[in-house]
Amino acid sequence: MEDTSIVQLLWDRCEQALKELALKYGRFCHKIALNILGSPEDAEECVNDTYLSVWNSIPPQRPSVLPPYIGRITKNHALNLYAKNHADKRGGGNLPLVFEELDEVVAGYETADSELYRQELLSAINGFLASLPSEKRKIFVSRYWYAESVRDIAARMHMTENHVSVSLNRMRNQLRTKLQEGGLFS
Repeated sequence: MEDTSIVQLLWDRCEQALKELALKYGRFCHKIALNILGSPEDAEECVNDTYLSVWNSIPPQRPSVLPPYIGRITKNHALNLYAKNHADKRGGGNLPLVFEELDEVVAGYETADSELYRQELLSAINGFLASLPSEKRKIFVSRYWYAESVRDIAARMHMTENHVSVSLNRMRNQLRTKLQEGGLFS
């Protein structure tokens, strides 16, 4: 079923929309949640929460592109569940490593102007991503948006793990340089 039809079913409050959403995007959402949470049971809970959130948000929202919309909702639910599950401990899963890798590039700017800084940072990162070749952008987004492991990215992209790791390291360095040039990182 086409995304516009699924959105229309959601808009019309037809429960068939949830079945179609699960059929078309269930694996996509589950993969995002599993990458962050590392637990199939938690990922399943997160995906179910995603369906409920989509049901509750359409209407009034009417997303023009469905995959990023539900991907963002899934990721937010997974991050919230991850924070709840790991409130007093560290480790378990891919997420701490993913955040540590980017932490040296974008962390440490909590000021009164944090929202302005966040908007400038977001704009700079989007510009950086737009400047990357398609393959590099896919690697970067797979790692830092979908929290995929280097191994999974390498397998999907038909590359060695070393190639993916080196590419990610180079892209982080390029991003750091871009942020420094823009005055967003010292």
